[in-house]
Parts: sequence; structure tokens; C-alpha cells
Amino acid sequence: MNERLNDRGLQKWQGMIFPEQKALFQDMLRDDRKQPQRIADEYELAEFDASIHYAMAYHLPVKLTVWDDGFTDEVVGELHYIDGITKELRVKLADGTVERLRFETLVGVEVIE
Repeated sequence: MNERLNDRGLQKWQGMIFPEQKALFQDMLRDDRKQPQRIADEYELAEFDASIHYAMAYHLPVKLTVWDDGFTDEVVGELHYIDGITKELRVKLADGTVERLRFETLVGVEVIE
């Protein structure tokens, strides 16, 4: 009866987490940090419009705060074109690429002078 007992130690009490469970936990934590979209009133929309036109007239860079699926992102670049039909802004970024942003996703506009 001199057989050694192979014990796994604390490993047996830690449980198992499957990759699907880990992904679900991460999604739950991400969803918990989401914020509802803030809707701008008429005064703020008029300020956004004035700032956008000022930046385009004098070729100044802007910092646009954009709402995207519960989170806000900042886009810095020069306004290239305003498309009234598709309701998009085209922003030329520092690396030369052009990004399209929808009007209704704008949360803030700041002209960088």
C-alpha cells in the first residue's frame, strides 16, 4: 500500500471556464459600460453648424466627438466635404485617409486653432 496519491492541489477547486463563457463575461462587462446616446438640442446643433462652417472656411482642423454603439470616440482632422444628401461629414485624417461620419452621431465639435 505504498502507492502515492496524485493530488492536483488547488487546481481541482478553481473550476473551468470555457472560451464561450469568457466571451460572454467580457460582453456583459462591455455592455455595462455603455452609455445612451446624448441627443443635442437646437442650440447645440446651431453651434455645431457654425463651428463646422468656420473650420471649413478657414481650413482649420477639428476635433469631433462621435457616439458609436454606446461609446464616444474622438476624430481629429480637417473637414473635407459636407454631404447634405447622405447627411455625412467627410473628415481628412492626419494619415491622409478620409473618414465618413453621420450627422446624427455627432456629440461635440471643437475647432482647433
